[in-house]
Amino acid sequence: MPRWTPERRKKAWIKGGFSIYYGLFLVFIYGPMIAMFVLSFQGRRGGTSFPMRGFSFYWYEKLIEPSSVGDMQGALLRSLILALIVMVITAVFSTMLAMAFRKKFFGAGVLFYTVMAGLMVPGILLSLGMATLLQYLGIPPNWWSSALAVHVVWTLPFGFLVMMAVFNRFDARLEEAARDMGASEWTVFKEVTLPLILPGIVAAGLFGFTLSYDEFARTTLLSGEFNTLPLDINASMTQRIRPTLFALGTASTIFSLGMIAAFLGIYSILYRRAR
Repeated sequence: MPRWTPERRKKAWIKGGFSIYYGLFLVFIYGPMIAMFVLSFQGRRGGTSFPMRGFSFYWYEKLIEPSSVGDMQGALLRSLILALIVMVITAVFSTMLAMAFRKKFFGAGVLFYTVMAGLMVPGILLSLGMATLLQYLGIPPNWWSSALAVHVVWTLPFGFLVMMAVFNRFDARLEEAARDMGASEWTVFKEVTLPLILPGIVAAGLFGFTLSYDEFARTTLLSGEFNTLPLDINASMTQRIRPTLFALGTASTIFSLGMIAAFLGIYSILYRRAR
C-alpha cells in the first residue's frame, strides 16, 4: 500500500477541493434550470414552488394566450429576427476585420481597441447613451435599428477574436501556392481561404446569435414600442408570477439549445470538410 506522503496529501486535498467546487458549480447553474423545468408541468392549481400538484401541460397552453405573459409570440419572433440579423453582420464584419489584421496598417492599434471597447462598456451605460443621443436627434428607438446597433457593438468583438484565432492557425502558404499557379485574388479567397475559415465564420455567427437572442441590458431603452423576448419575460415578472413563466423559460431554453445544436452540427460538418 503506497504511503501518504505530504505531497500526495496536498494533491489529494487540491483534487478534493476542486471536485467540491465543481459539484457546487453544477448545482447552482443547473439546479434552478431543472427546478424551472419540473415546475412548468404543474397542474392547474399548482404554484411556483414544490410540492407538485399534478402533472399537465396547462401552463404551456396558456402561453398561446397573449394576455398571460404579454405578446410572447411577437416578442419571440422579433428576438429571432434580430438575432439572425446580428449573426450575419457579426460573421461578415468579424471576418473582414480579421482579414485586414493579417497585414500591418496605420491605425491598427486604434481600430483594435475601438472594437474591443464593446466588451468594456457596461451594457446599460451603452443603452442609456444611445437612448439619450436618439432623443437629442429626435429619432425614435426601434428594435430593428437602435437595438440592432448596440447588439452588433456587443457581439462583434467576440466574433472578431474568434476569427483572429482562426487566422493565427491559418497556413498562408496555401494561398501563395494558388497565386503561383495563376489564380486571381478572388479565386484564392473563394477556393482556398473561404473553405478553410468557414467553420470559424459559423462559430463567430453562433456567438452573435446567442449573445443577441438573450440580451437584456443593451435592449432595455432601445427596443422602442415593441419588446424583445428577454424584455417581455422581465415585464411578466412584474405581474403575479405563475408557472406560465417557468413554461416560457423552459420553451425558450429548449429553443435556444436547439438553435445552438443546429449551428454546432453545421460547424462540425464544415470542419470535417475543411480538414
